[in-house]
Amino acid sequence: MFAGKTKALTFSYDDGVLQDKRLIDIFNKYNLKATFNLNSERFGLEGQLIRGGKQINHTRVNAQDVKTIYGGPEVAAHTLTHPNLCKLEKEEIIRQVEQDRLNLSQLVGYDVCGMAYPGGGTNNNEFVAETIHDHTNVKYARTIECTYSFDIPNWLYQFKPTVYHMEFDKMFELGERFLAMQTDSPQVYYVWGHSYEFDIDNTWDKFEEFCKMMSGRDDIFYGTNRQVFGL
Repeated sequence: MFAGKTKALTFSYDDGVLQDKRLIDIFNKYNLKATFNLNSERFGLEGQLIRGGKQINHTRVNAQDVKTIYGGPEVAAHTLTHPNLCKLEKEEIIRQVEQDRLNLSQLVGYDVCGMAYPGGGTNNNEFVAETIHDHTNVKYARTIECTYSFDIPNWLYQFKPTVYHMEFDKMFELGERFLAMQTDSPQVYYVWGHSYEFDIDNTWDKFEEFCKMMSGRDDIFYGTNRQVFGL
């Protein structure tokens, strides 16, 4: 249960890019909560990505700005340098995850406990998940494989989100279903993505429309990943 409610909504965003500031403004406007997953050895790096044939800014926030920018949302780990953990030895998996967690904890002033796996495609497996479980202080780890459901698994080290935020039709459809749903068992609507992706086709307003639709409901708990998982 989530503060006496059976439904919870949470968001998760990766990489720690400058567009996060605009996204956080939207979340604050509608009193929504999110978790941002950061690479502590990539702070301040300037970059560009080609998405949809367009050049998109992919510049990371500076380390000294982390506490200010992410003062409301939860900060979680995303590894030091964004490697595919499936291709690393056990010791390097531990270093990438735990040192990132420690670095971020020092920056934000609290014990970071979550993470999102970096990279597309197959970015996790049982060995990686068990290594993180056994040898780090991470308590949950999000994948990028969507379930399109609201069920909460018992094993949080390969947690699958509900929907990817660029699947707008599916996201709205699931949102309407979630709003209408009445349930006695805990259900979580979990949305994930990267804030820079809204720049590809300028879909910021469309996402804000979704946020407005989902906000202000008395029967929904709005929390960060950590709050939703009770950690």
